[in-house]
Amino acid sequence: MKIVLQKSLSFAPWMQTQTSKLPGITPVSLSEWIQIDEAYTEQLLLKSELVSKNFDQVHRLANEAIPAAIEVLNKVLSLIPGLGFEINGSEVRRPDEVVVTIDKAEPLLSLAKLIQEDIIILQKVGGEHLLRGACLCFPASWDLNEKFNKPLTQIHEPVENYDTILAQRVERIISSVRPDQPLMRGNVLRYANPELFHPKRNSDLERLSRKGEYIRSERQTLLKMPNTDAVIFSIHSYVIRETDLSSEQVAGLVSHGLS
Repeated sequence: MKIVLQKSLSFAPWMQTQTSKLPGITPVSLSEWIQIDEAYTEQLLLKSELVSKNFDQVHRLANEAIPAAIEVLNKVLSLIPGLGFEINGSEVRRPDEVVVTIDKAEPLLSLAKLIQEDIIILQKVGGEHLLRGACLCFPASWDLNEKFNKPLTQIHEPVENYDTILAQRVERIISSVRPDQPLMRGNVLRYANPELFHPKRNSDLERLSRKGEYIRSERQTLLKMPNTDAVIFSIHSYVIRETDLSSEQVAGLVSHGLS
């Protein structure tokens, strides 16, 4: 599978006070929700390959979540002209000049052709949010099929430092998300294997020994859809060689015990 790397890291969560500790939530403007970076074209080519070859591993959508998927597609379409996209009816010309035909019958797949972010749909059932839909091409050591239709407490069960108290706090945060006010957090992991498609937790055991030369960071956002009340969890993935980080970012890794 093709390796896609960034050569610089504009967002380093370990360098910001707000995002360096769990849960590390900070508000951002709606115009900052979707991001485009230097790996845009390569990541979207990889998404296309994964959807074609690994469809059952990267795409799930409950019938109850279809309206939310359509709503988030429409929200993205309303915002991306400010990022260099041109929309003409059902056709969208991306910043890299690729023309995409939007299919409202496949809203998450259409989004995968437009933006680097993986999109996950959370819907509240009873007292908890469940994962009811996703196009997750770049999982960082977790499996969509194992987590589909499960609540957040079970989704995060194996994650280090994610205990019951933190899970409850995150559920409260998700329940408080407002339309047009995205919340953002970030994480950082060290990997020996730079592939973006890591669908299993044991897919890169060497990362636990901190020997990997690649830094993987996710810019994660939460945004509520006003009509369906679904909360959209988006993940923008960065993978970069440690040697390509700035000297300040490397020093930050050391000071935060990540090196």
